[in-house]
Amino acid sequence: MDLKDHIRSIPDFPKPGILFYDISTLLAHPDAWQVAMGRLASRVGPYRPDLLAGIESRGFLLAAPLALKLGCGFVMIRKPGKLPGATIGLDYALEYGTDRVEIQQGAVARGRRVVVVDDLLATGGTMAAGIALLRSVGAEVPAAAVLIELAFLGGRARLDVPTEALIAYES
Repeated sequence: MDLKDHIRSIPDFPKPGILFYDISTLLAHPDAWQVAMGRLASRVGPYRPDLLAGIESRGFLLAAPLALKLGCGFVMIRKPGKLPGATIGLDYALEYGTDRVEIQQGAVARGRRVVVVDDLLATGGTMAAGIALLRSVGAEVPAAAVLIELAFLGGRARLDVPTEALIAYES
């Protein structure tokens, strides 16, 4: 099955000049969704994760069911102010400004193997920040995984872990 057939492209969203790859059409197609989860499981499983960390918010849609399929736990990497209780955060640079990602304090024990999961890898800034945040609390990050990679943006080069992508767009 070609999973690209189940990804809808929406021009000029969320702003002019951006081509948005909408995974909601894949999620709504039960066979494509099963195939995508099976393929991700076969790519991520060999890294033997204890946990999958999903990046807000579409990363949750992949990481949570994938963690269930792999028999491991799931934690959320979120924007500031979205998690209850004490959090640990990391500020990171964007092209124009900064952003921040956070996890709940105590969500990841030192030495746990955590694969970071998101729906899409573009420039790599958020994924790199998620990896750095997890390492700051003592996690071992053996890999990252995404459904879609915009290879032409070079985000993979910003990551220092193997990166699994089911679909790559070259332009």
